[in-house]
Amino acid sequence: MVCEGNNKSYLKSQNLKIIGPSTLSGEVKISGAKNSALVLLAASLLTDEKIILENVPLLTDIEKMGNILKNLGVKLQTQDHQLIIDSSNISIKELPYELVNGLRASFFCIGALLARFGQASIPLPGGCNIGKRPINEHINGLKALGAEFIIEKEIVKAKLAEKKSRLFGANIRLNCPSVGATETLIMAASLARGRTVIENAAREPEIQDLCQMLNKMGAKIYDAGKEKIIIDGVQKLHGCSHKVIPDRIEAGTFLIAAAATLSSITVSPVIPNHLEAVLNKLEESGSKIIKKGNSISIRGKSIKAVDVKTAPFPGFPTDLQAPFMALMTIAKGRSKISETIFENRMTHVELLNRMGSSIIVKNNIAQIDGVKKLKGMTLVGSDLRSSAALIIAALISNRTSRVFGLDHLDRGYESFEIKLAQLGVEIIREFNKEFISKSDKSKSHLKKNLSEFEAA
Repeated sequence: MVCEGNNKSYLKSQNLKIIGPSTLSGEVKISGAKNSALVLLAASLLTDEKIILENVPLLTDIEKMGNILKNLGVKLQTQDHQLIIDSSNISIKELPYELVNGLRASFFCIGALLARFGQASIPLPGGCNIGKRPINEHINGLKALGAEFIIEKEIVKAKLAEKKSRLFGANIRLNCPSVGATETLIMAASLARGRTVIENAAREPEIQDLCQMLNKMGAKIYDAGKEKIIIDGVQKLHGCSHKVIPDRIEAGTFLIAAAATLSSITVSPVIPNHLEAVLNKLEESGSKIIKKGNSISIRGKSIKAVDVKTAPFPGFPTDLQAPFMALMTIAKGRSKISETIFENRMTHVELLNRMGSSIIVKNNIAQIDGVKKLKGMTLVGSDLRSSAALIIAALISNRTSRVFGLDHLDRGYESFEIKLAQLGVEIIREFNKEFISKSDKSKSHLKKNLSEFEAA
């Protein structure tokens, strides 16, 4: 287990009990970025020397990725939020489906394994059901670098082209600025022979964090954070120590929660320019934002309706679309939220409406007429960010709520309820004997005693 001492077993039988309405006050310590830590774990496969990662969040997704690495023979040592990774004795084999199922980031390993060992075999990945998220960009880019692929029985098998001992540099233009594909190709190109140029690359902070660590390891990567990234392949990469950047999505979630409850809080540590698009919308909607060093303070005053359209970084992040929609449910006026990244990321709308909001969705565009208040009830989140949105809605509701779906929530938020409690929220994690069976996911009730349960 990577997350030692973090007992998250039987998460489907757990819920958060939240007594609303709430007011938040104080400072929140922001954890390391999940989406950065996952790809950095995959990047550790590129060297046979030790990698020391600091500020690693204790999350179930990190635990899953750690188990994937251990299955390959990687040795992991954990202490609090530090992870020491030793990939010197890896056994190249097909990863078990049960390990990669439910973790989209598991596919990131393919670029590192191909670059270092010349072969990889990985089942098609899973993760939150928020859209198709095809792996075509990954595969086409790796083909350009000299890899050959066979996909059979949902297993992706890759190897170097015949008579080739290494991948080779290439000019690659992505059809869309896919974060995962950009990261996979950067890792693969770092050990390729010659220069690789990736155009229309994703610009997210997590990609910049990956490039910074790889350069510490001896890679030659230029212009990370720009639309064109240049990688000059090297013969070997070395070990290093690296600190994971703060989680901008966690920070944004707490800031939105403060705005929704008209509260004043400070989030730290953060990198403010990672949240520029979110801060602009929070200010536009009526909150006061104060940036000071590696902290951001917010004072919630009023909530005015504003329009939001998700976009790749530096635009408004899709991961904060659901939490921001919870804020807009009680805004003055009519707002519009357009989801342009994933086609199935508005499953929270039905539940927000059952809490009393007024939202109409058509073609992935939500029109929201603000209401005065929401009503608390028993609900379940259908993915990671929708679960966070439901918790924010519970904070502003007029009675007790119970939010299920913690198997989703604990994938991306470390000690979420503990941090909220420290801010003054009346919230506890409850443990129940009832389980949500797969056959009940589409029903609007729990068995027996949980009759109020609503499923997205």
